[in-house]
Amino acid sequence: MASTYDFTGKTVFITGASKGVGRATTEAFHRAGANVVLVARSPGPLEEAAEGLERSLVIPLDVSDLDAMQAALEQTVEHFGSLDGVVNNAGAHFRGDLETRTPEEVATMVDVNLRAPLVLTRMALPYLRGQGSGFVVNVASLAGKVPLDGAATYSATKFGLRAFTYAMAQELDGSGITVSAVSPGPIDTSFIMENLDEVEDIVFSQKMCSAEDVADMILACAQDGKVEREFPPLGGKLATLGYLVPEVRQRLKPLLSEKGRKTKERLREERGE
Repeated sequence: MASTYDFTGKTVFITGASKGVGRATTEAFHRAGANVVLVARSPGPLEEAAEGLERSLVIPLDVSDLDAMQAALEQTVEHFGSLDGVVNNAGAHFRGDLETRTPEEVATMVDVNLRAPLVLTRMALPYLRGQGSGFVVNVASLAGKVPLDGAATYSATKFGLRAFTYAMAQELDGSGITVSAVSPGPIDTSFIMENLDEVEDIVFSQKMCSAEDVADMILACAQDGKVEREFPPLGGKLATLGYLVPEVRQRLKPLLSEKGRKTKERLREERGE
């Protein structure tokens, strides 16, 4: 399938590339002519994701390992000759009220969802500055606009990632380097679909998006530099309204939760549960 984007000759470094949004994004950039660097913890799934991608480099690592990330960027430039873009997609989410999660799980979410994207962006900037162009796209969430019960730490990391994105977009204005965020609602991947009972009902009150939908938003941001894209668009508008006017969010929450509960029931029936 031909791509509507053109990243011919560009090299893109993608974290969390072995499955879901990361894998869909890797495939989309490759179709658009890019060299792709696949980064994730597990070598096996990474190698599988890279099958058939001629212009690819696989680097297994944990994004919380700063030395390994720096070495991976150096390996990328040595292998392909340049670094043109970074997609901060790797994520961690342990659902449940804060007191039900261990301190280690909380630290992991902060490390993977927030610390790693900030540090990787800092590490990549000298390469992008050196050529006077490039892009960083951060995978945030609508949970970074409206905090979710049972996801306090996750929401906090996504709020922080969005704030970082907007601040960096201003810092780098006029440099030729763009920084963007994509903020999807619920994504139809195993990350959420295999844990229906643990996901808040309100999450399912909006249209589900696919990994390919999110990948398309990522490529669009990489191409035009728009600071943020959301999916579904209506969900993004409602999230913004709820953020600006918390009273409205509180009034709508029972209605949206009930809608989401019914959607979860339908999904269970479709899966024969």
